[in-house]
Amino acid sequence: MAEPRVLVIILAGGEGRRLAPLTADRAKPAVPFGGSYRIIDFVLSNFANSRYLKIVVLTQYKSHSLDRHISQTWRFSTLLGNYVTPVPAQMRRGPQWFTGSADAIYQNLNLISDEKPDIVCVFGADHIYHMDTRQMVEHHRAVGAGVTVAAIPVAVADASQFGIIEATDTGRIAGFHEKPSDPPTMPGDATRALASMGNYVFDAQVLIDVVSPTGDDDIATDMGGDVIPMLTRQGVAHLYDFSTNVIPGQTEHERGYWRDVGSLDAYYEANMDLLAPVPPFSLYNSEWPVYSLQLPLPPAKLGYGSSGEPALVANSLMCAGSIVSGGRVERSILGPQTYIDASAEVTESILFPGVRVGPGAKLHRCVIDKNVVVPAGYTIGHDHEGDAAKFAVSERGVVVVDKDRVLEPE
Repeated sequence: MAEPRVLVIILAGGEGRRLAPLTADRAKPAVPFGGSYRIIDFVLSNFANSRYLKIVVLTQYKSHSLDRHISQTWRFSTLLGNYVTPVPAQMRRGPQWFTGSADAIYQNLNLISDEKPDIVCVFGADHIYHMDTRQMVEHHRAVGAGVTVAAIPVAVADASQFGIIEATDTGRIAGFHEKPSDPPTMPGDATRALASMGNYVFDAQVLIDVVSPTGDDDIATDMGGDVIPMLTRQGVAHLYDFSTNVIPGQTEHERGYWRDVGSLDAYYEANMDLLAPVPPFSLYNSEWPVYSLQLPLPPAKLGYGSSGEPALVANSLMCAGSIVSGGRVERSILGPQTYIDASAEVTESILFPGVRVGPGAKLHRCVIDKNVVVPAGYTIGHDHEGDAAKFAVSERGVVVVDKDRVLEPE
């Protein structure tokens, strides 16, 4: 079977309300993750490692930092026509924004007609996982599907947040339910449902046909709500079992890891996964690297405080340019150019680039956005009612301090 021509479309235009205030000034895929990365780096790295190198990123809401990150970071050699390029909402079909993920494709069909691919991969921009997308494309072609949907089991309690799949023994999708209140469970397992990962492989002409309206009553605006159910009824939708995907250098316990980081708690917990004694998701696989912008920063530094206090850092990630000067850091992620002063305590927290923590300050279960200066002696995460009066607090009690927030000394 000849190698197909593949175009990748990354959907990065969502508003990201559930991640507010981290998305108050940036698109969700541009939110930092794991200290050194942006969320979008994971899907782009998967395609780069899979050697699918013609990629467009559809953007819309608050896209400046995302566009800048892509422009500064994601540059392929143009010798063979490879590229990663952000595409803002162009309103090519009239004066309106994207009304959904399928409408975003429809408004940008010129990208497909220009490239003339055989296969179009349509993937979300806000999930954390490793995946060899070439294996999914090969499966799609082998079964002769019009569309193939990547699938993963989820707990029934969480199933209402996803598109839920009912499939035959051959892998054909027999039913697709977008965020159902009463999700069907997997055969023989009443505790789990089979969820769509929001990653799709299409035959190009099938995609063009399904997103192109044929009348006022036949307009597809959303991939999960409209497109996949339509193709399911046509009998051309199949699933791809993500657990069968094999990544070079990946250990068995990492296989099948995938996290939707669309809410504050999911985002926080996925970051904390990186700090487990044996992480379920590794950033240290040199055979499947995660690429991102590497600034010319000095090494991370542990030093004594001004009065000789020793620095203590345990079970944490420290990025380039970060300094712990006599402070204590446990089970936390320190982004680039963060500074922890003498006698400060940072536990189970995530600090974005440029955060400074003053002497004696205490942070616990926090996400501190960029450039926040925490005054000497200030406490966050130790007084639920006091924190809730000043900051955003997630359902599970994670305190989030928004970007550039000026904190008054206590």
